[in-house]
Amino acid sequence: MLLTQYAPLSLRAPDPAFRRDIVEGLSRTPKATPPIWFYDRRGSELFEAITDLPEYYPTRAETGLLEKHGADFAAAVGAGRAVVEFGAGSARKTPHLLRAIDPAAYVPIDISGEFLHASSAELASAFPGLPVLPVVGDFNRDLLLPAAVEGLPRLGFFPGSTIGNMEPEAAVDLLRAMRRLLGDDALLLIGMDRIKDRERLIAAYDDAAGVTAAFNLNLVARINRELEGDMPIDGFAHRAIWNDDKARIEMHLVAVRPLHFHVAGQCFRMAAGETIHTESSHKYGARDERLLLRAGGWEPRHEWTDGEGLFSLILAKAG
Repeated sequence: MLLTQYAPLSLRAPDPAFRRDIVEGLSRTPKATPPIWFYDRRGSELFEAITDLPEYYPTRAETGLLEKHGADFAAAVGAGRAVVEFGAGSARKTPHLLRAIDPAAYVPIDISGEFLHASSAELASAFPGLPVLPVVGDFNRDLLLPAAVEGLPRLGFFPGSTIGNMEPEAAVDLLRAMRRLLGDDALLLIGMDRIKDRERLIAAYDDAAGVTAAFNLNLVARINRELEGDMPIDGFAHRAIWNDDKARIEMHLVAVRPLHFHVAGQCFRMAAGETIHTESSHKYGARDERLLLRAGGWEPRHEWTDGEGLFSLILAKAG
């Protein structure tokens, strides 16, 4: 049912990066697509629904940390910084941080422009004295910050353990790019999900209500809509597995029967049981977190973790 609620069909030409990544990903063996393409408007809405699910602990744990440690953030960060949020989405957690630290400006960055502008308008209304300057773009690629924050000290905000969606090399590259974008006196407040019980991890990515499955399958719907695809949605099933060797949850779309379909004018085949690897979510131990940040040019200064040790928020300084 969730998959019938599409955003209106766009009259614009498809994003060439979307076309390239999907065609390249479906041509690989094994097949794999980048997770950034989940987030059309419908995908963004489904992800927000996921964050409210009882099985999905990261949002509750991280929000609890943001609510509890506002005074600590204020003492460690100081007032007057421009907050630059990478992958802002609905920015539901952001007000806790903004209320705590008295920033000079807020720059949310997200690839889903329609969703970003709606959430930015809401936040601007809630903080009428705060300049809210949205930037539509992929934070994995080169970006320019608004001229209005030129010369301001900056705090990068990267919640949700989104860093875990990247392979370690790519995560280090992104942290280095953030370091260059934010400047020499920058700080970074980043969320990282901890390694924990396998069953709890799998449940968080394969909920009983099937919302995560709808989120995964919405990628097929987007491909069909924007890239002239004829992938049969009923030909795929959602699968979440724990890869212990790589300390990550993997999401896959599994072909439930032999498939023959077209995308962007190209023909593809899949055997029954073959998968498209659509997302990885790496989990970290305490030492791993610090090693990753230091490799990316950031020196950890403070860390806050919930009582169960499920999730961490780390404040790091540009090294």
